[in-house]
Amino acid sequence: MATHHEAAILFIVNDPSSIHGRGAAANPVNRFEPIQLERADDWDPAQDPDPKTRFYRDHSATLINHNDSPDVGFSASLNPYRGCEHGCIYCYARPTHEYLGFSAGLDFESRIMVKENAPDLLRRELSAPRWQPTVLAMSGVTDCYQPAERRFQLTRRCLAVLAEFRHPVAIVTKNHLVTRDLDLLRELAQHHAAAVFVSVTTLDPTLTPRMEPRSSLPAHRLAAIRLLRDAGVPVGVMVAPVIPALTDHELPGIIAAAVAAGAQFAGYVVLRLPLGVAPLFEDWLTRHFPDRREKVLNRIRDLRGGKLNDAEFGSRMKGQGILAEQIRQLFHVACRKAGIDGQHPQLSTAAFRVPSGPQLTLFGD
Repeated sequence: MATHHEAAILFIVNDPSSIHGRGAAANPVNRFEPIQLERADDWDPAQDPDPKTRFYRDHSATLINHNDSPDVGFSASLNPYRGCEHGCIYCYARPTHEYLGFSAGLDFESRIMVKENAPDLLRRELSAPRWQPTVLAMSGVTDCYQPAERRFQLTRRCLAVLAEFRHPVAIVTKNHLVTRDLDLLRELAQHHAAAVFVSVTTLDPTLTPRMEPRSSLPAHRLAAIRLLRDAGVPVGVMVAPVIPALTDHELPGIIAAAVAAGAQFAGYVVLRLPLGVAPLFEDWLTRHFPDRREKVLNRIRDLRGGKLNDAEFGSRMKGQGILAEQIRQLFHVACRKAGIDGQHPQLSTAAFRVPSGPQLTLFGD
């Protein structure tokens, strides 16, 4: 690893588990690096040390990101962390770690960048006269309730700032930890300024530890939906990603279970495998589902115009072709049967305010 990162290490967590607790099995080559390191022919995997989770200080000068993508559903987002210890093998954000000099493989889930000053940056940006309130998405790239959040509590502290400003936020997470912040989410919801999508990929508790190794089990995600609903926080289910020939058949069951738990709306995204994610996912299939590997990959190609990824706006989230249409219809039929078809969270910026107080005098905006 590049030495300039080492000076910024916050601490190391000794992980007693081996590859069992990781989604990726190796670190593929960073596409920006001209030098590659390969293991010797006599390499003994039994002697390979367990990957330890390292946390690094992220010195970003701003927090809110803007995009003009027509198919992501939001134009502004914030991410307190870069990299994600959930280790979901299919995560589309893995290649973003390569911009930091890391690998999209094990590095993505074991080298976590921490924006320690995220709450202060958020307060400053929301206080600026030029800021125009809009719905902020949290977890637009990596999960804001990943395991690191238990220690750093950056998501909670950012929510406290948003509650102070009465600024609307939409959260997507696959971690039951979101229920820790029911007090702040409830406060925001009273101003129509909070909604949570709980991501449920499968209801199979044996598949989750292999595919999303450090995320909450399906039953815990459904429990989170129930707790959010009971607290008065608008909550829905995000079936993402839908993996053809592996989890697509579960789509109706996931929606039914989520609505039974209290979900009020739903969304879905079809699997996409940008850049280095494709070979990682192919390797994962070889290790866990060798008998189904080619079927899954061929179905993905059916959705992606013969490729494993389609980056085109309008088709990258839902796919194209006959199979994509079948998944779309399956989703809408399931939502209709569950009584939530066409339902969406209603968030508002009407209550937004810039609070007065001594804390705001610290900033020049």
